Amino acid sequence: MEKKKSKGRRKIPMEKIENPDDRFASFSKRRASLYKKASKLVKECDVDIGMMIASPTGKPFSFFHPTVDAVVSRFQNPDMQLSPSTHLVACHTRNKVNQLNNRLEEFDTIEGQVISQKKLYDEVMKTRERGWWESIEQLNKEEVAEFDSWLSIVGSDMHSRLNQLENGASTSQSHFETKSKP
Repeated sequence: MEKKKSKGRRKIPMEKIENPDDRFASFSKRRASLYKKASKLVKECDVDIGMMIASPTGKPFSFFHPTVDAVVSRFQNPDMQLSPSTHLVACHTRNKVNQLNNRLEEFDTIEGQVISQKKLYDEVMKTRERGWWESIEQLNKEEVAEFDSWLSIVGSDMHSRLNQLENGASTSQSHFETKSKP
């Protein structure tokens, strides 16, 4: 079978997309990427940004940071200082955006941890399917250590649950005996 030769990255001439559905789909994708770029620029450079876009259907979209008033005032007169109320709102908005970005980073970290735990769980499930001794022989030193720690945790969890069940059974048994005595 022959390899298909691709043209790779090449320059595409800028021209209007004639199909309205394709044009709107392209607009939506590009608008999302513009918002993402603007948000990244705000985060990395701590700048004020304003964008107003009208879709091919005429629907308006906008992106302003920190506020519309702050961006428009700065655009009309770059040397003018913001009013105290506008400055306060802008500072509050910046702080809120920073807090949300910090939460997003925390969620990304948690997501990474969950993904790695899921991979470990999947590996354990594959090990179960193949058979214990076959798969253990194929593990490297770190994987054996992880598996050993996992087994220790599972063993201690089972032991504590068994103790809970035994204590619960003996408590209910003694409770039953005291109730039944005349």
